[in-house]
Amino acid sequence: MEGQPCLRVSLHHVQHFRKSLQAQGVLDQSACLLKEPTGTVLLPIVHASVSQLDLQCLRTTVGSGSICELVWTQSPLPSKNKTRGRDGNKLERILQELLESCGERWTDDIRGDIPKNLQRHGDLVLLGDNCLTLPVWKKLDQNLWSAVTQGLGAKRLARMSRISSDGFRSPVVTMLVGDHSWVKHVDNGISYEFDVTKCMFSAGNITEKLRVASFDCRGETVVDLYAGIGYFTLPYLVHAGASHVHACEWNPDAVDALRKNLLTNGVQDRCTIHRGDNRQVQLCDVADRINLGLIPSSEDGWPVACRLLKRRTGGILHIHQNVTSPLASAAAFQSIKPDTSRSVSGKKADRAAWTLWADDAANHIASLLQEITAAPWRTSILHIEHVKSYAPRVHHVVLDLECRPVNTL
Repeated sequence: MEGQPCLRVSLHHVQHFRKSLQAQGVLDQSACLLKEPTGTVLLPIVHASVSQLDLQCLRTTVGSGSICELVWTQSPLPSKNKTRGRDGNKLERILQELLESCGERWTDDIRGDIPKNLQRHGDLVLLGDNCLTLPVWKKLDQNLWSAVTQGLGAKRLARMSRISSDGFRSPVVTMLVGDHSWVKHVDNGISYEFDVTKCMFSAGNITEKLRVASFDCRGETVVDLYAGIGYFTLPYLVHAGASHVHACEWNPDAVDALRKNLLTNGVQDRCTIHRGDNRQVQLCDVADRINLGLIPSSEDGWPVACRLLKRRTGGILHIHQNVTSPLASAAAFQSIKPDTSRSVSGKKADRAAWTLWADDAANHIASLLQEITAAPWRTSILHIEHVKSYAPRVHHVVLDLECRPVNTL
């Protein structure tokens, strides 16, 4: 589950950011801000308003050197309502009354087992597997799920237990209440429809989708190597203005959703879907820009991307990766002088690790391009974008890598 969205800012600038978020109506005023040991502060964001955030504008308003990044915390932030009585939580009140009617005593352990982090997709709520696990809930049978649905103000309820090992990263989701599992999610004016029991939707990638939407891709042919239901394919078409997108996806359920989403957003005429393993796609020398949006690593797709780049002019790769900042190397990282000519977003403490990975990736890509084309290439790091904190010391970043054949310079 994605957890609570927050804007991580420096303590020095917290009031400036808080006032700006409050003015935009995206600050979650039901939760308290949280100070971190690193000297930063988490400002809670309303889930439904994440797509409205303009991080670049916020950074510019407060100062280009200020910390400003979207993160998702799995720990609920303290509520401003310190009196969590029976009237303070509808779901808690309903479940307490239901258990007490069965002769059970309400305890702190039971209260702690109530759903806190969940995903909403229209009238459907998707629970994680870390709640409602105590044996006492079994006494309620199906009444439990009806009560939870009512308490959360939903009409449909589902539960995700894990990610399957089928190679598609398909979710293992069980419908608990409701007769169908298709949902609609709108981000930045783009409509995404999908089956929650067959496809994943990561709200935590909204900042990268907004960044893609800000690109100027007019006249460009884009290849999205891991298209899914259209997370990045659609922003390239709807907002960035790409002339054509080749969308590669091997999950048949995601392909079905992608086709529907292209039609819903009216961009089906500028997209070709390539169903199956992208390593087998029958394309070569076609792309001005390639999106490699797979984590924890898209490295298996690097040779494919190199083959797809236009041989005469080259292009830009957007390479996604989960990068770990090892504690043992912290001292070594401190000794590395930052390259001020490069644009790197995110916390300064982790930038050295991201830069080291980006340098290795750039060198690897240059070697692959020379091997594939039998000619020298130059790779240049344009930007390293921090998308979100994936786990402690593990960050999802995107490398914007410009690749040009040397003989065109």
